[in-house]
Amino acid sequence: MTTSTPDETAASEPVADAGIAALAERVAGIAGSDSWTADFGNAKVRVDRSRWVEAVEAVRDEAGLEFFSFLSAIDWSNEVAVGEPLEDPVEERYEVLVRLSSGRDNDAVTLATDIPKDDARLPTLVGVYGGANWHEREAAEMFGIEFEGHPNSGKLYLTDEFEGFPLRKTFPLLSREIKPWPGMVDVEDMPSTENAESAAAASASPPGDAQEQAMPQGDTTKGDENPEADAGGGEQADSPPPTADRTDGVAAQLPSSAEGAAEVPTPQSPVPSEESEAGAPEDEATE
Repeated sequence: MTTSTPDETAASEPVADAGIAALAERVAGIAGSDSWTADFGNAKVRVDRSRWVEAVEAVRDEAGLEFFSFLSAIDWSNEVAVGEPLEDPVEERYEVLVRLSSGRDNDAVTLATDIPKDDARLPTLVGVYGGANWHEREAAEMFGIEFEGHPNSGKLYLTDEFEGFPLRKTFPLLSREIKPWPGMVDVEDMPSTENAESAAAASASPPGDAQEQAMPQGDTTKGDENPEADAGGGEQADSPPPTADRTDGVAAQLPSSAEGAAEVPTPQSPVPSEESEAGAPEDEATE
């Protein structure tokens, strides 16, 4: 006899809970099915397509699962328009699932049925559960499944002009055409930014500046060619820049804000005072 650790058992195959397995077996008998599973804490019963409405109604009345949780579908397809192709082939079909539960305890069961893709039709459950109305409309709009006898098969999300069924595996998604689906896609490393700043500075500077920067500090070749310029350059470096002298002189000649406001002439012609009129003959006599 061999034993294995709980981690090894969980990794190799799902463990069915005894209570969930008993619920799945009991509901399968009520639905007239001999196919059920209790893996991963979920009781699932598979029923024949021809007994879909009859099985759901029997489970509601005899198993006490009066609450309708949801209805949805799965597209089992070997051809995919998005993502990686399948490693193992599957049986081409649509699987329709309905989740029923009890309002008195934690009992819940998923009923499932398979329908062929070339004849994607199934009787409606609206007569059994009124809440199936919008769920079936969504499944019809997204998967292209026809629910026969549905009172209102109009679209919920898409416009009447929209073509295709977005949740089918063969439907191409434009967003995934631009950006690949994450997962098995090879992603390249980001480019290195180690010398990005130095390369940008070198490309932006003129060629002459690059040559001067590359010249060693101890090189005297440039100074030997024109020694007078070197001597003059040293004197200019010791003396203050001429721009500063001109600026200081202009600043000293400018009046303060109060004095400048008093001395600014007005655009109107000045009116001569009495003193200036009286002094005019004396100046003429002096001359």
